[in-house]
Amino acid sequence: MVTPPPPWAAVPIPNHYFRGEMSPNTPPEPPLAQLEAITSCTICSPLLCVSVLTQVHGQGGFKFQNWAKTYGSSPELYFQPTSVEEIREILDMARQRNKRVKVVGGGHSPSDIACTDDFMIQMGKMNKVLKVDKEKQQVTVEGGIFLSDLNVELSKHGLALANLGAVSEVAAAGVIGTGTHNTGIKHGILPTQVVGLSLLTASGDILECSESINADIFQAARLHLGCLGVVLTVTFQCVPQFHLHEVTFPSTLTEVLNHLDDHLKRSQYFRFLWFPHSENVTVIYQDPTNKPPSSSANWFWDYAVGYYLLEFLLWISTFVPSLVCWINRFFFWLLFSSRVENINVSYKIFNYECRFKQHVQDWAIPIEKTKEALLELKAALENNPKMVAHYPVEVRFARADEIWLSPCFQRDSCYMNIIMYRPYGKNVPRLNYWLTYEGIMKKYGGRPHWAKAHSCTRKDFEKMYPAFPKFCSVRDKLDPTGMFLNTYLEKVFY
Repeated sequence: MVTPPPPWAAVPIPNHYFRGEMSPNTPPEPPLAQLEAITSCTICSPLLCVSVLTQVHGQGGFKFQNWAKTYGSSPELYFQPTSVEEIREILDMARQRNKRVKVVGGGHSPSDIACTDDFMIQMGKMNKVLKVDKEKQQVTVEGGIFLSDLNVELSKHGLALANLGAVSEVAAAGVIGTGTHNTGIKHGILPTQVVGLSLLTASGDILECSESINADIFQAARLHLGCLGVVLTVTFQCVPQFHLHEVTFPSTLTEVLNHLDDHLKRSQYFRFLWFPHSENVTVIYQDPTNKPPSSSANWFWDYAVGYYLLEFLLWISTFVPSLVCWINRFFFWLLFSSRVENINVSYKIFNYECRFKQHVQDWAIPIEKTKEALLELKAALENNPKMVAHYPVEVRFARADEIWLSPCFQRDSCYMNIIMYRPYGKNVPRLNYWLTYEGIMKKYGGRPHWAKAHSCTRKDFEKMYPAFPKFCSVRDKLDPTGMFLNTYLEKVFY
């Protein structure tokens, strides 16, 4: 019996990639298409060495959709493997039938990076913690484990990841594959915490990778875009478990930009939220503490006002766009104009609930260009009253690294995330805002977040990434036929 798909994916969707509104037509319950293949195979790896018979089942008629309901596809066959042997069989089938393969995790990427009309592999059943090395403070996990589950398991061993993104309902293999980040100039993007991984290639080989084993492949695979193979395991470098003290307080854009270096030095995990069409800013400091947990959470303000009322007003603004300026200022005054403090275990502070479906863009620019770029975006909005922007513009920071396709490759970076919400699922005009923002980011040497929608092509990436040819060379070697490509990746590599 085939396990039903996860609830976030069971949504009607056209049989092709789409952007914008969902099709209102709900198709009849699709028939179950099942492929079975039985074969004897031997897997040779320090981690896995078995010889077994495998049986693989693929579900037809499945509709994939990302969390924000902005992108989706209808894979010919959808798989939820439980072992490496089953994944190998799926790749064998794909090779024999000349099909492409995409691996998905939590489906949170706000782009079509995970979409395919061929074979889709959902890794949710390969979600075990394989090894915890307390002496080295390292953990090895299967690629399908969600960080939300890993966080809980690590806490049982007195460990934690040093940094996390806003969402933890994401798979370990996926979170490194797209270069997920948080903030903190002393901290890199999440893939910098990876010290080892294993990869099943298109040919069926299993490669163990680290800085000392298959080093070139390791540098590529730490941010792999899902195009090098199937990530089977990931080993993370951890730190002792810690609490964070979060302090949020109001400020102005002028103050923050004029004293940016001071803020970066003052807090280990510093970020700020700018409210477009105003000078209003919320500063957020997060720093380790020995104090016990405490919370200022309030359902009325967090949900009744911060979600339900806001969504209703944003929906009204789709008919009267000029209201957006007022909404941004009103909600800053209502929810962000006073000092607030919270203390909790680190991952509960790093993570926050993304309540709204949304369109987002997120580019990394050299940190020294932060002030110029943000002021230019502010001026562009002021000079074009018909172009409106939802709050916030979230500004975060990350340390330079040597990962080939990292937006922070060889430079300390500022990530500038813009957002347009979809109240009650309704799309809002954003094209002018999007193009203006992209133009400014490119002007200041920006590199787009790999998980998020952008208009860049191979020509752009060749200019942005000095190591782009190295990555392409590794990809050509590991996947010469393009088994792991899709429409999104074709724009990147062709």
